[in-house]
Amino acid sequence: MALDIGQRLSNRGVAAHFLTRGYGGTLKGPALVDPDKHDSKAVGDEALLLASIRPTWVAGDREAGGRAAVAAGAQALVMDDGLQNPGLVKDLSLLVVDGNYGFGNGRIIPAGPLREPVHAAAARCRAAVLIGNDESGAAAQLPPELPILRARLVPGPGAELFAGQPVYAFCGIANPRKFFNTLQEVGAVVAGRMPYADHYPYDAGDLRELLEEADRLRATPITTAKDFVRIPPAFRSRVKVLTVRLQWEDPLAIESLLDPLAQQVPIPA
Repeated sequence: MALDIGQRLSNRGVAAHFLTRGYGGTLKGPALVDPDKHDSKAVGDEALLLASIRPTWVAGDREAGGRAAVAAGAQALVMDDGLQNPGLVKDLSLLVVDGNYGFGNGRIIPAGPLREPVHAAAARCRAAVLIGNDESGAAAQLPPELPILRARLVPGPGAELFAGQPVYAFCGIANPRKFFNTLQEVGAVVAGRMPYADHYPYDAGDLRELLEEADRLRATPITTAKDFVRIPPAFRSRVKVLTVRLQWEDPLAIESLLDPLAQQVPIPA
């Protein structure tokens, strides 16, 4: 979601920077992510993925991170996982919902997955974004006055190259089944699969085992873009990546929400 918003702002000529706390990383920042210098252990996998398209800042203190980004030329800040953070005043907040999982059992941590009640979060948002089919009935739990934008993740460029090809799929994400199903949707022959825990920190031993199994199956090892940045660099040339992108049901709806942000940015003379 953040990748899509950042790219859309950039396409409008807005100098958009990403701001994240760097979940899973040790670096507290504020620091500008450098993919040539930082690894996922330092800044987290999401930060490395975001840094592949736009300047990305890791900051445990979001206010300090925002100030650093603006000082470096940022005209807009796209916060990853920032809805509950009070450090910065937001011009636009979106409640992003996984249609498959929804709001879980609807309870607050530790009894459930929520950080706050749904109605409290929704009250601060301009719209909700429902990603995927609403298998959980999430839309019915949102305030009726809150606009709902719908989108889905679809295979990215080059996915068609895996059609008919045997692959050995591995990933460490929250819902591995999504990745495996997407491979089947593009026509890949999934000869084997290996799910790991979310944000799993791959080491050289893991990759040797994975590559040996792929060779045994005579299949191409393949993973997600988020997993790829956690693979030790020496092994990356052996692993393929299936990318995904966000496809909006109504692209004009999200663009209309971004219009006021883009209009605030001065046009160069």
